[in-house]
Amino acid sequence: MDTLTKTNYHFPGQTNVYNGKVRDVYSIGEDSLVMIATDRISAFDVVLPRGIPYKGQVLNQIASRFLDATSDIVPNWKQASPDPMVTVGVRCEPYKVEMVIRGYITGSAWREYRKGARTLCGLPLPEGLRENQKFETPLITPTTKAEEGHDENISKEEIIAQGLVSREEYEQLEQYTYELFKRGTEMAAEKGLILVDTKYEFGKKDGMIYLIDEIHTPDSSRYFYSDGYKERFEKGEEQKQLSKEFVRKWLMDNAFQGQQGQQVPEMSDAYCQSVSERYIELYEKIVGEQFVKADAGNLEARIEKNVTEYLKR
Repeated sequence: MDTLTKTNYHFPGQTNVYNGKVRDVYSIGEDSLVMIATDRISAFDVVLPRGIPYKGQVLNQIASRFLDATSDIVPNWKQASPDPMVTVGVRCEPYKVEMVIRGYITGSAWREYRKGARTLCGLPLPEGLRENQKFETPLITPTTKAEEGHDENISKEEIIAQGLVSREEYEQLEQYTYELFKRGTEMAAEKGLILVDTKYEFGKKDGMIYLIDEIHTPDSSRYFYSDGYKERFEKGEEQKQLSKEFVRKWLMDNAFQGQQGQQVPEMSDAYCQSVSERYIELYEKIVGEQFVKADAGNLEARIEKNVTEYLKR
């Protein structure tokens, strides 16, 4: 199974490279970025030891599709996608917060609520909520953007008090977040899905706010199937979902939550293939088209050729 888990390119005009958990970002000159979605997979802020076939292509192509579909709401960083795993775009100064928005109580929010928490990022939560219940209105629950380790929940007022974002700009980020989530919710509903929660990242260039990074992918979002949601909720059953949560659950079932001393369980070929199939399933469901696997015979050389030719143009 050919996967891309490391890159080491020297593109024309390259000035810097940043290796994230999943993406490798190459700075070109002062104003451009080449973002490569690798096949790495992370959970609990830990990069797992094996790559997932076609995961990078799935993430890049979903994000590219949604960036195009939301450019009327907020300008975004994308300029081109010269390879199935690559987006080239405008280099912005990122805000030091991520805008998480939740339409339903699930995942980490539910785990905290079950332990007795009744506020989330400074927002009050009512008594009597049940797992996977829809909020009356979506909640924005921002996190800090950690260079290393875990992102931390933070309230709007703490963000402003700490000078991470000015009040005026934060309220603009809030507005963009609500509008993007509304568009994503509508597009998901057309395909029989519920956009449960997601996160957006923003940056600034020449005084203008841009949407940056990925959007509405299974790494940054959680989707439920609409069909059967109500029946499962009423019975207290697990929802059928398309997201990375199934990877987290597999890890938790195997006694791993990213804590010191814990070992990542063995990722067999069969397991990696099953994860790949789930990612492809989400692509086909949310995009509404068959996933076309790009030639994975020599991923490194293909990307280098496609990106270099684009940059030379």
